[in-house]
Amino acid sequence: MAFFVVNFGYTKSAYLELTETEKSFIRKEYERKTINDATYLRDSVLNAVSNAMRKKGSKFQELFKKKQSKADVAFNEQAMDVVLEVEERDGKSWVDQIYHANGLRTPKGGN
Repeated sequence: MAFFVVNFGYTKSAYLELTETEKSFIRKEYERKTINDATYLRDSVLNAVSNAMRKKGSKFQELFKKKQSKADVAFNEQAMDVVLEVEERDGKSWVDQIYHANGLRTPKGGN
């Protein structure tokens, strides 16, 4: 009972209302959380030590790798339809306008 009182703030009556299965699930979830916390701490310390001991001029290692979010296929298809429609109607002058607005020269030739 002390485990539930200390970690979850249960009262004695709330503890007695739990079934053994519920208690087992709570203990297992608490164990999973403890393992995850320890793993994150270990990874953080390893990353900090390796960054502190890295060679001069080498890049820092990120603790969490950034994952690219998945593209919204429906949105991209709709955007491509709009772009193709504008190109059919007005040509590709919109590309030149973007380059010009950003102070860049329009690339010629190539593809």
